[in-house]
Amino acid sequence: MALPRISRVTSRLRENRMSKSRGIDALADYLSAYLPESSIEMVRAAYDFGNSQHAGQYRQTGEAYIYHPLAVARILAEMRLDVTTLTAAILHDVIEDTDAVRDEVAERFGEHVADLVDGVSKLDRAQFHSRAEANAESFRKLILAMTRDLRVILIKLADRLHNMQTLDGMSKDKRAKIARETLEIYAPIARRLGINSMREQLEELGFANLYPKRYQVLSRASRSLAGDRKSLLQEIEELLTSAIAAEGLNADVTGRRKNLYSIYRKMQRKKRRFLDVFDLYGVRIIVNSVDDCYRVLGIAHHVYRPITEYFNDFIANPKLNGYQSLHTTVVARGGLKFEIQIRTREMDQIAESGVAAHWQYKLGEQADKIGSLDAQAWLGDLAELDNDSGDSQGFVENLRLDLYPDEVYVFTPKGKIIRLARGSTPVDFAYAVHTELGNSCVAARIDGALAPLNTQLESGQTVHVITAKHARPNAAWLHFLKTAKARNGVRNYLKNQRADKAARLGHRLLDQALADLGLSLKKLSRATRDRGLFQMGVTSLEDLYTEIGLGKRLAPLVARHFLSDDNLDPSEHCQMPLAIQGTEGLVVEFGKCCHPLPGDAIHGQASVGRGLVVHRQGCTFSARQGPSADRVQLTWAEDVSGEYQVEVRVTARDRRGLLATLTAQVAEADCNIEKMSFPDRYEAVIPIQFQVSVTGRQHLARLMRHLRSVRGVEKVERR
Repeated sequence: MALPRISRVTSRLRENRMSKSRGIDALADYLSAYLPESSIEMVRAAYDFGNSQHAGQYRQTGEAYIYHPLAVARILAEMRLDVTTLTAAILHDVIEDTDAVRDEVAERFGEHVADLVDGVSKLDRAQFHSRAEANAESFRKLILAMTRDLRVILIKLADRLHNMQTLDGMSKDKRAKIARETLEIYAPIARRLGINSMREQLEELGFANLYPKRYQVLSRASRSLAGDRKSLLQEIEELLTSAIAAEGLNADVTGRRKNLYSIYRKMQRKKRRFLDVFDLYGVRIIVNSVDDCYRVLGIAHHVYRPITEYFNDFIANPKLNGYQSLHTTVVARGGLKFEIQIRTREMDQIAESGVAAHWQYKLGEQADKIGSLDAQAWLGDLAELDNDSGDSQGFVENLRLDLYPDEVYVFTPKGKIIRLARGSTPVDFAYAVHTELGNSCVAARIDGALAPLNTQLESGQTVHVITAKHARPNAAWLHFLKTAKARNGVRNYLKNQRADKAARLGHRLLDQALADLGLSLKKLSRATRDRGLFQMGVTSLEDLYTEIGLGKRLAPLVARHFLSDDNLDPSEHCQMPLAIQGTEGLVVEFGKCCHPLPGDAIHGQASVGRGLVVHRQGCTFSARQGPSADRVQLTWAEDVSGEYQVEVRVTARDRRGLLATLTAQVAEADCNIEKMSFPDRYEAVIPIQFQVSVTGRQHLARLMRHLRSVRGVEKVERR
């Protein structure tokens, strides 16, 4: 019976140890180094409120829940963030996981703290149809809150970092899921915001939990190699330190092992073994001024032979996240290649803390030294992505596309630098300059020479976009575009084009449905029309036309909302079929089950999200799809145009050259072969299936005559 008592005592002792090392007193002692006493008192008040709200809650590791927000606040304190951020960090889970509400937090700690806590809190999953939709919408809310106040994402990154540090209590599958999300979303965000200290920890922990065996193998190999080269690395540090001092410069020289995850990514990207990745180790040199950076670069190149193709000047051309440094790779004794990074102390602080340096400088009353961080421009792009994406899952996918770690720097004809994701094309460049430029581009000149629009740009090139007045985006561009802004530009144009065509089709369908009831839009009174729109929950006729054209509403059912006489018998009126011209594009589809052609008897079937699907009369697949009330009577217009796919089956006796003769006859009939299939085993009589493009039934008949003329052909039939 003494065991429970021993367990309680052990638990209490563990709590006391944690309270001393990780409790509020330890955090307050740390904060006293840079915050005034009044700010520390506010942090203590947040702890008291959070501790009472989280009372009785425990994490899967077994510790009291309050130690998690305290750990998050400690991570942010080490970045020397302000009291508002630290207070919100301690309270970041109270709205989501306790009975506390936003108004209560705002009343106690102010609107700024409440906004930060609310921005980090997830949405109620009960509002959504699926877990994926709830997660995507919660993440979208987080990112949009970040665009209003960057401290939201700093709290979330610290929260994710501590969660990654304490994954041991979770199942293997859940650890892998969280780790993958960390590597795909949170670590790239930290990189984009320039917070390299946090990014490296997230990547290391994510790699260790997603691929534990690979991590262990690389870790052992790295430790083994470090032991072999420890003396050589020490020699490099000492030689560089003495060479720099001999020139009268002050510098801190430190060697370090490269991030294991970045080594793993390089092995994958370049298809190399571990021993073939030469820059496993690096040396960082911190100096006092920009001028000293370039002087130290000359000293390093004098001491060690540089590899010129691996030199990057990120001081003259900062990265998108504001990162500045000189990078050069050199060769030491024994052929060891290693990277040297040279930067000032301010550059190093921004490299490690990124946007968090803004609040560090504010605390030190040096806000004018923030530098050229491009975070605000990126946040503006994120807000634009949200406007263009339409739904939360689309927004998250666009964000993934936008989180590229590498950039290229290209120039406009006037010399302005445009920074793009590596692999970007002239179309990406055009949309980065202006959406209208992207929408109307037809060609490009790269360094004065004409180049295809799918050419991948390289740093230093000058790009001139050639436009045409009536040019329009091409859906095929989506296969090679790299930036989310360009992809959204093309998709938005296509979506608007689809909506415009859908509205025109919907207008025609509704006109026909009303005519079947002896009505017309022109004869409807304004009161009758407004009543019908109100009943359907639609704000305008234009929106109604679009929904009908996209197949979201059925025109015959919509028409009945405009009836003013409930006793009107629609059977008294004959149905006039709708004419199909073949140029309706995105809002009219031709059934792949029966491949209708001009000249065939046809009908239409409304399909949600697809618009009007055209079938041949007698199509068995169409008959199984739903009641006849869903159907629209169709006919072909007199001026029908375009090419239509049709399937033709040829049964013939096999002989040498049969396939070549048949394809020649298809070409002779002025048809294009879209697809072809035939048996992969020998048979005396073989069936060959062609999918070809024709203009109508007469064209198809001509093709079939050509095929029947081939020696050995026994049967030609339309499928």
